Amino acid sequence: MAVKVLVVDDSSFFRRRVSEILEQDSDIHVIGFAVNGREAVEKTAQLRPDMITMDVEMPVLDGISAVKEIMASNPTPILMFSSLTRDGATATLDALDAGAMDFLPKKFEDIARNNEDAIKLLQTKVKEIGRRRAPRAFKPITTSKPVERATSVRSSFSGASTVKQPDRSFQRAEPAKAHSNNASIRASGKHYQLVAIGTSTGGPVALQTILTQLPANFPHPILLIQHMPAAFTPAFAARLNGLCQIKVKEAQQGDRLQPGTAYLAPGGQQMMVEGRGSNRTLRVFEDNSERISYKPSVDVTFASAAKAYQGDVLAIVLTGMGADGRDGARMLKQTGATIWAQDEKSCVVYGMPQAIANAGLASENLALDDVAMRIKREIGCG
Repeated sequence: MAVKVLVVDDSSFFRRRVSEILEQDSDIHVIGFAVNGREAVEKTAQLRPDMITMDVEMPVLDGISAVKEIMASNPTPILMFSSLTRDGATATLDALDAGAMDFLPKKFEDIARNNEDAIKLLQTKVKEIGRRRAPRAFKPITTSKPVERATSVRSSFSGASTVKQPDRSFQRAEPAKAHSNNASIRASGKHYQLVAIGTSTGGPVALQTILTQLPANFPHPILLIQHMPAAFTPAFAARLNGLCQIKVKEAQQGDRLQPGTAYLAPGGQQMMVEGRGSNRTLRVFEDNSERISYKPSVDVTFASAAKAYQGDVLAIVLTGMGADGRDGARMLKQTGATIWAQDEKSCVVYGMPQAIANAGLASENLALDDVAMRIKREIGCG
C-alpha cells in the first residue's frame, strides 16, 4: 500500500517540486497540500496522512508549533525541511524535540552526491518514516538541565530548563531478543576504555535520551557518530552540552580523549581514533572518497576504535536507515568488543540496528529507554 503524504510549505514552487519527486515513486501518494502550519494541523485531522513533510518557517503558524499541535491531537510521522544555517539547525532541533522524526535541508541535494541520489534519498526517507505507525499518544519526557552546565549555552541555543521528547513507542510486535526488564540483567564484568555510539534517522532524540542520563563522573570517553549535515553538528553538540551532566563537544582535529566527554563527529567529515594508551587522540578530516557514502561514517570510526582499543569498547548502534556500522562493528567484535543494538519497537527506522542483529553481532537488543541504564550498569557508574 502506498504511503500517503501531506506536503506542507508556503512556497508553491517547493510544494510542486516535492510532490513531483514523491509521485515518481509508485509506493508514495501525495494526498494533499497545506500552505501554513494552521492549515497543516487542520488537514492532518481531515486527511489522516501516513506522514507529513513540513517546512520550518511558515506564516500563520510556524512548523515547530504545527508539529507540537499535530503530535498532541493526531500524532503523525513528520519529516522537516530546513535551511542549512545556524538558525535553521537550532529550529530543526526544536522540531525534533517537539516530535518530528527526521529532517532534510531544503536543498537536499546538498547532502547527496548528485541529483539522482538526492531524489532517492527523499523518497526513501518518506517511505521508511511513513511506514512506521504513529505513536499511540504523545507523552513529553521532561529532562532537567544541570544548572552548572546550562548557563554557557542558554543565551545562544533554545531549550530552557526542560526539553520535551516524543514517545517513540510504536505499535509493533516486540523483537524476540529485546530486553524489557533491565533489573534482571547483570553487568558482564568486562573491562572497557571507550563507548562508541552510531546512529542516523531518529538519532538526535535517541542520543539526547541516553546522554542526559549519564553522570558527570562517567569514567570513559564517548564517541558519537550521527549522520548530520556540517551546519547542524555544532548546534547539536552545544545543545547536548547544555542538557547533559557529561561534557559534549563537536570533535576537532587532535582532541585528546578524556573521560566524561562525548565527542560528536563533525558533519561532512570523518572521525578516527589514533594512538595507543594515554596518547589516544582524534583525527578529523575531509573525505572525498566515492566509496564511503556517509560522512561521518559509523564504520570508519568503529574500525579505528577496533585498532586503537582492541576489545575494550562498548559499541552501540541506534535507529537509522541503511547498514552503516555493520562492518565496523564486525571488526570490533573480532577484537572482543561488546556490541549492542536498539530494538525494532523503539526505533524510528529499524535499518542500522537490524543490520547488526541480522549479522549476529549484537549481544543485546535494547529498548531506547533502557540503554542509559544498561550502560551505567555495564560500566559500573551512576
